[in-house]
Amino acid sequence: MSQALATAQAAVRDPEVTLAELLVLLGEQGLLVFCALLAVPFLMPVTVPLMSTAFGIPMLLIGFAVMMSRVPWLPGRLLAYRVAAGTVRQMLARLRGWAVRFEHLVRPRALALSGGRLVNFVNGGLVVLAVLLLMAPLPLVPFANTVPAIAIILLCFGMAERDGFVIALGWLATLASTAYVGGLLILAVYWGMHHQEALATLRRLFE
Repeated sequence: MSQALATAQAAVRDPEVTLAELLVLLGEQGLLVFCALLAVPFLMPVTVPLMSTAFGIPMLLIGFAVMMSRVPWLPGRLLAYRVAAGTVRQMLARLRGWAVRFEHLVRPRALALSGGRLVNFVNGGLVVLAVLLLMAPLPLVPFANTVPAIAIILLCFGMAERDGFVIALGWLATLASTAYVGGLLILAVYWGMHHQEALATLRRLFE
């Protein structure tokens, strides 16, 4: 996978790259790698507002396609979306760095977690859940996007390499994302309804 990412990185041409061109550059396992790649910018502690919507929609479509065990439909307007070539190279370089560090540990194993209609439905559903958590309206909250992004990358890498162990790590990361982001959302709703009581609770916790 690291070699495929390096080849794609070298093939990127200035000044901009469309998502359709990027998908072609990524090759046979392109959809899953593409989905993982779209999650890379969210590894930063705090991300740019509205980015989760622009990148989340194609990830959702890919997740639904995995659930249905079919090739996803991606709208032409979305595929025509342009990203600066320098940004694409940085994203590919970061993802390649992950691949170089961990690909010697990744191999086909625990295949029961990586194939079959039912398993695809579960894995695709978890990708969809992680993307929805990533898209939650929690602007500028540290790691609210990061934890779901890690889950998406693990799930996509695991499915691309048919590594059930990595997929299982993706399941755990999705569970952690649900607890963290879900807790933040509940706290935000509670704060809106009972902000004085919530403030007092937070003060007691810090004390």
